Amino acid sequence: MTTTWTPAPQLAVDPADLPPQPQPERVKVLHVITRFWAGAGGNTLLTAIGTDPTRFDVWVAGCPGGDLWPRAREAGIRCVEVRGFREVLRIGDLVVLWRLARLMRRERFTIVHTHSAKGGFLGRVAARLTHTPVVVHTFHGFSVHDGLSRRRAVLYNLLERSVRPFTDVFLAVSPRVAAEAVQRRYARPGSVSVAPSAVELDDVPADGDRTALTRIGLEGAGPVIGTVGRIDHQKSPLDFVRMAAGVALHRPDARFVMVGDGPLAGAAKELAEQLAVPLTVTGYRSDAPLLSAAMDVFVITSQYEGLGRALTEALGSARPVVATAVNGIPDLVEPGATGLLAGVGDVGALATCVRWMLDNPAAARAMGLAGRERVRAGFAPEQMCTAVEACYREQLGLPAPAVVPAATGRHVLVVPEARIGSIRTPMSTAVAGGR
Repeated sequence: MTTTWTPAPQLAVDPADLPPQPQPERVKVLHVITRFWAGAGGNTLLTAIGTDPTRFDVWVAGCPGGDLWPRAREAGIRCVEVRGFREVLRIGDLVVLWRLARLMRRERFTIVHTHSAKGGFLGRVAARLTHTPVVVHTFHGFSVHDGLSRRRAVLYNLLERSVRPFTDVFLAVSPRVAAEAVQRRYARPGSVSVAPSAVELDDVPADGDRTALTRIGLEGAGPVIGTVGRIDHQKSPLDFVRMAAGVALHRPDARFVMVGDGPLAGAAKELAEQLAVPLTVTGYRSDAPLLSAAMDVFVITSQYEGLGRALTEALGSARPVVATAVNGIPDLVEPGATGLLAGVGDVGALATCVRWMLDNPAAARAMGLAGRERVRAGFAPEQMCTAVEACYREQLGLPAPAVVPAATGRHVLVVPEARIGSIRTPMSTAVAGGR
């Protein structure tokens, strides 16, 4: 239910001119995530950083390691790298569960917000054990997919459904992901709201910029077809290579790029040599968004994908996109409007779509521009954080923050800047289970 409450009046006196006033109590929020890096990790980081610091005291707990922890600390987020927390299921997870429960019991969080499959399971069980008042879970994607063994699929479905009663409300990164969560019986009907997975686009070129290709030795190349992401089973990198072979038969001037690293990088290179595909595998690159903006066609060959941050960044730079029609991708890539789709594993269809983009540059350009407008209009971090905060407030019965008309005609929050500085100060690292 939405709370209706008389809005606060505009400030009559600068808070700096007042006698010392008590700080309003903030709502303590703990985000629990498995891997604090890449897609879901980046989404969680933007949520934590963008949540109103005058109203919420935000923490993040997850697996040790990853390049997002330093940035979170710099932003003033309290960080807990939980010792022993790993990606795969193992008997040691009982100790991780105990450490999470101990953290929750000690800090007495009002809201526990979980992300990803394993983090979602352990975090929600720990929240249940410690009687956390509000538990929120975000579906970024699903751990059960067609490439999984039947035994693992049964186990993962059982675990996911077992914690459904422990969850007060669900969020999803796209409408199709929300619908799929209900269809899989991971969430109750009517309990899932959509909070679009935001990306930071300030440093992403708004249009194609091929100058970045000089960084990977492809200056002066013909059409460049590429992808960005971890080179692992989920992303189906070998399908990308097979697709490239099909394109190269008709466009021998084309070059292909994989930006990223992972366990299947070596296998991708070997297959490319066997099929005579001119493939460049860059390894991990901090400038990946700049490289994707330099591509003539951006391709996603994933077997499963909640939405895909790399995909959103590519569309944000007006790239023509070809992607597999899985999970939330069709919410963003609509055939003939913002890109083209193919079935999972259908390398022939992927190659046909890429060739069509190269043969119809005007139409490809129009779809890229439409994708850019869609992403830049609807995937800003501020919009995602507004949706998440609205979810928190609704669960707690809190009213929306006060706003007053600004000179520009837009609305702005009434937030004394002096208080923000005193609240968001960098915190030292905390490691659950050790000193």
